[in-house]
Amino acid sequence: MQFIDKVKLKMKAGNGGNGIVAFKHEKYNPLGGPSGGDGGNGGSIIFKVDTNKSTLLDLRFSKMIRAEDGENGKGNNMYGASRDDVIIKVPLGTIVKDLDTNEIVADLNTLDSEEVICQGGKGGKGNYHFKSSRNNAPDHCTLGTPGQERNVLVELKLLADVGLVGLPSVGKSTLLSVVSNAKPEIADYPFTTLKPQLGMVKVGDSSFVMADLPGLIEGASEGKGLGHEFLKHIERCRLIIHVLDMGREDPINDYEVINEELKKYPGNLADRPQIVVANKMDLDNAKENLEKFKEKYPDLDVYETTTLINEGLMPVLYKAKDMLKELPQFPLYDPNKTDKKVVYKYEEPEQFKIFNEGNGIWRVEGDKIERLFRNTNFSDDDSVLRFSRALSKMKLDDALREKGCKNGDQVFIEDYSFDFMDED
Repeated sequence: MQFIDKVKLKMKAGNGGNGIVAFKHEKYNPLGGPSGGDGGNGGSIIFKVDTNKSTLLDLRFSKMIRAEDGENGKGNNMYGASRDDVIIKVPLGTIVKDLDTNEIVADLNTLDSEEVICQGGKGGKGNYHFKSSRNNAPDHCTLGTPGQERNVLVELKLLADVGLVGLPSVGKSTLLSVVSNAKPEIADYPFTTLKPQLGMVKVGDSSFVMADLPGLIEGASEGKGLGHEFLKHIERCRLIIHVLDMGREDPINDYEVINEELKKYPGNLADRPQIVVANKMDLDNAKENLEKFKEKYPDLDVYETTTLINEGLMPVLYKAKDMLKELPQFPLYDPNKTDKKVVYKYEEPEQFKIFNEGNGIWRVEGDKIERLFRNTNFSDDDSVLRFSRALSKMKLDDALREKGCKNGDQVFIEDYSFDFMDED
C-alpha cells in the first residue's frame, strides 16, 4: 500500500436552510396564524480516528469535501430537514492545519479523537418562531447561516514513543524486526525503508511503540534524500535511539551528521534524549572504531549490539523503558512561529477590522460581522432592526468613531453601504 502522509483539501460545510413566512388559511380556521417553519441545519465535516487506517491515501484525490445544505422551512409549521454530517476517518496521529491562518485546528492523537473541522450552518427561523403575546402575526423570518469553509493541510505524524534514526543500512529495520512484531523490508542497500514502520515492543510488564524511519543523509533537513519526508514523524517521539554502524569508515562523522540534521529541522528534535547504539560489533574494525568514538565522547553511554543475531539488545530496551517513565509528552510546535508557541487550539478571530478607504469611505471586515450581514433580510424592517442592535452590541459605532469616521461617511460591509450617523 502506498504511504501518503500529507494532503491539501478544500472543505465546505453545509449552509443552514432559510426560515419562511407562512400563514394558515384553512377552511374552518381562516385566522390560523403564522405557520412558517425553521430551516434545517447544514451538515458539518468531522474528522474521526480509525485505527484500521495507517495512511491518508483515501483523501489523496479528494480535492473538495462538501457537506449538504439544510432544507428550507415549509408551511404548516414544518421544519426543513437537517443534513447528516460528513465523517472523514483518518489514522491516529493526524493533524489538521488551517492554511489561511497557519494554525493547527485539530490534533487527533487519542483513540477516541473526533473533531469538527467545518461547522455546518444553523437553520433560519420561520415566522412561527417569532409569535408572541405582543405580536401574534409576525411577518418576518431569518436566513440560515453559511457553513464554514476551510483550506486545510491534513498531515499524519506517527504516534511513536521511540524513534530509530541513523544513516541508511545501519541496522534500524533489523533492530525493529527483532524486538517487535513489525515486518519491515530488510536488505543491505541504502534506503530500503521507503515508509515509516511501527512496532510494539514489550519489555517486562511494560510496552512502548517504536518507529523505524528512513535513513537520513547529510542535507536531509534541506530536502535531500528520503529522510526529509519523514523527519516530521520524530516530532512526537519522546526518545530517540541513534543507531551507528561501527563497521563503517568513520562512525564519529556519521553520528555528527545525523545530529546536525536533527538540529536544523524545525520542532526541537535535537532536544530529544538519545540512546546511542553501536551496532554491527561483529565486523573487523568495529572494536577499534568504538574506542575512538568513546574517546571523542567519553560522557556518552554507548550500547554494543549486533542486531542480526539479537545480541546486546535487551539492555537497550530496558534503558528505553526506564527513560520513558520519566519523559513527558512532547507537544507539537508550529515551525512557522518564531516563538515556537504551541497552537493546539484555534483561537476565535477578532470580531471585525476597520479599513479607511479614503474620501469618507470605510470598510468593515470580519467573519462574525459578515455572517450576521448574510443572515439579515434587508427587505424586512424587523430584521434590519435586529441587525442594527447586534452591531450596537459589538460596539462598531465606537470603533468607527475612534478610527476617525465622521457623520455622513459611508461604511461598507461586503457590498452593502451604510451612512454613519454620529449621535454626539
